[in-house]
Amino acid sequence: MQVPSALARLDRRYFTVLGACLTQFTIVGFLFAYGLFFKFFEVEYGWSRTLLSSCVSFAFIVMGVLASFGGHLSDRYGPRPVLATTGALCGIGFVLLSQVSQPWQLFAFFGLLLGLGLATHDVVTLSTIAKQFHRRRGMMTGVVKVGTAAGQISIPPAAAALIAIYDWRLAIMILGCAAIVLLIFAASLIQSPEPVKDASRNIEATGSSIREARGNRTLWMLCAIQFSFFTSLTTIPLHVVVHGMDLGMTAAWAASLLSVMAAVSIVGRLTVGTLVDRIGGRRALILCLVPLILSFLIFFSSSSIWIVFVAVAVYGFGHGGLFTVMSPTVAEFFGLRAHGAIFGIVVFFGTIGGALGPIVAGRIFDVTESYSLAFTALATLAALGLVLVFKLPTSNAEVHR
Repeated sequence: MQVPSALARLDRRYFTVLGACLTQFTIVGFLFAYGLFFKFFEVEYGWSRTLLSSCVSFAFIVMGVLASFGGHLSDRYGPRPVLATTGALCGIGFVLLSQVSQPWQLFAFFGLLLGLGLATHDVVTLSTIAKQFHRRRGMMTGVVKVGTAAGQISIPPAAAALIAIYDWRLAIMILGCAAIVLLIFAASLIQSPEPVKDASRNIEATGSSIREARGNRTLWMLCAIQFSFFTSLTTIPLHVVVHGMDLGMTAAWAASLLSVMAAVSIVGRLTVGTLVDRIGGRRALILCLVPLILSFLIFFSSSSIWIVFVAVAVYGFGHGGLFTVMSPTVAEFFGLRAHGAIFGIVVFFGTIGGALGPIVAGRIFDVTESYSLAFTALATLAALGLVLVFKLPTSNAEVHR
């Protein structure tokens, strides 16, 4: 009778992986698709890229402010009700985006409601995965983050196809309705972590409390590192499509930049997710930051369309790995006792950069009509993050590897 019980528990855990993948697929895919509508807002309303980027920045501010609170709610009440509620609101926000005519509506309908979805899509899903998987925590985190890449690959081209067939407003409305259905279904698949009695697989709440973590210098170093690279992870996906259009690409061709980025990021997510279990978070962060910095040097040095594709591919590996590495790294240093809340603090500091990056890049373009200065700033910030990674202490888990 023990084998069926073990299989049942295994099945529930993998349904959770599927639900987490689908949540990531939908929310991040729709976030990426927003960049396709920049030109339409510019033409119809004369809104600047600074304004359009500010809306996404506001969404990331909402994400950062509520991330730790969302993690706390998940720790206390379970992930399903939290993800179902925020997912439905996120989809509604995309539906309402089709009706905007004033800048404040852009912020209220899209920035605020998308921000609610972003606040839980990473913290709640990845914290749940961290608590349900012990030996393959990094690998399963990488698998979940493949859902993000799949959304980046498929949703922007689907949005571009809808734009080509229908009015852009109707295209957004269709996308929003699909998001509501997908996110509620995804939440229904996710199970709350259950206690495991086997001592060899015991992943119950052990480790630092949130108060203890706040007094640990390592937490604040991780927060600074998250800030240093998360700025890039929001800026490049948002601006790379319109950057491609500036170089002469059609909307569909420019959307393929996101597809290339996402495809390569799958390799980064799975590679780093597997390696972080073996080499530890500190070394895995180095593996991610080096190609990120290299990609900005390529972006800066050339305006050739084909070189831009090369830069996007190099960037994609670091992008995918960085979205995977931090949750298991937090678990490595602080355990699982308050993982959701602690990870939420790290995410909060990242979203400060995530909020600033897109709007500053948009402003740089509006003033200089070029993204060169933005690429330089992002490379410098990522390099500072790399220096901090080298200063991280060696975790107990890394010592025993």
